[in-house]
Amino acid sequence: MDLKEVIQTLKVGIIGGTGYVGAELIRLLSCHKKIEISAISSVSFSGKKLSDIYQNFYNLNNLVCENEEDVLEKSDIIFLALPNGLSEELAEKILKRNKICIDMGADFRFKNGLTYKKWYGKDFSLPELHEKSVYGLPELNREKIKGAKIIGNPGCYATSIELALLPLISKNLIEETGIISDSKSGVTGSGKSLSESSHFTNCNESLSAYKIANHRHTPEIEETLGSISSKDVKLTFVPHLLPINRGILSTIYTTPKEKINLTELHKEYSNFYKNEPFVNVLPLGGTAKINNVRLSNYCQISLHYDAENNKLILVSCIDNMIKGSAGQGIQNMNLALGFNEKEGLDFIPPAF
Repeated sequence: MDLKEVIQTLKVGIIGGTGYVGAELIRLLSCHKKIEISAISSVSFSGKKLSDIYQNFYNLNNLVCENEEDVLEKSDIIFLALPNGLSEELAEKILKRNKICIDMGADFRFKNGLTYKKWYGKDFSLPELHEKSVYGLPELNREKIKGAKIIGNPGCYATSIELALLPLISKNLIEETGIISDSKSGVTGSGKSLSESSHFTNCNESLSAYKIANHRHTPEIEETLGSISSKDVKLTFVPHLLPINRGILSTIYTTPKEKINLTELHKEYSNFYKNEPFVNVLPLGGTAKINNVRLSNYCQISLHYDAENNKLILVSCIDNMIKGSAGQGIQNMNLALGFNEKEGLDFIPPAF
């Protein structure tokens, strides 16, 4: 694949194009000025028009769901928006065609195969692919993502928590154990398949914790942050289901190794993220909230200090479907292809 030629005529395909992530990718990519959506596939809706499944695309998108091989042949870069455990074989096919694969699931988020097996119940079937893959958090791995052929897009909760903690872990400012994250997400985070907890009557006018200290994003966060720390990072993570469509708010409790000056720490955070186009550190006194990032690729972070108990509290907010999923995938695509990182993503969140 001649990259210079592809930059002029880049064709993007999506395998698993009718789930929530696939549909969001299509919506966002439709506004991207440098690509063309070439093909999508769906096992459940093969042969059907996208607009028959999601009427927001009516008269705006004429894509018809094809098979996986059609997507592989027609596309230069392929997003895999599939359930966990299904991406390795497809990634191998994509790599053999010298094309680029961005996996939106968990299969390429881990380097440690034992950790993946413990939490997902499956061995790496093609471990050599994982050696070639890059974890797609741009704020951590930007240079590695550029030119990468296999990119593992981070989990949504993981993105919100990792972005909040990166400055602290990288500068050895907090205890690596005893970190607690109380995180809340909208119902789209659980995907399109209906479950008992996502029934309207069970989640409306309610707030519930689930997978307490047993969520699969926990080892992803620990492995990612541990990769930049001299010690193992240990996290207690409790996710909650909010009765809203989209958005994540993570409230993270940490213990500083020394008493901190919050004003100085805020300067450290602002400096750490000063060149990051999609991370905004709020002024002291402000508090990050979901409404400020909804329908955008931005992450907002606010800093708070409980001096009596020496606890540094971070609040981090993202839209789980954009910065937590499809938007970050497109950000990774832009980096891998040498586009402006903000292409197709630099829209301002709505005020209400």
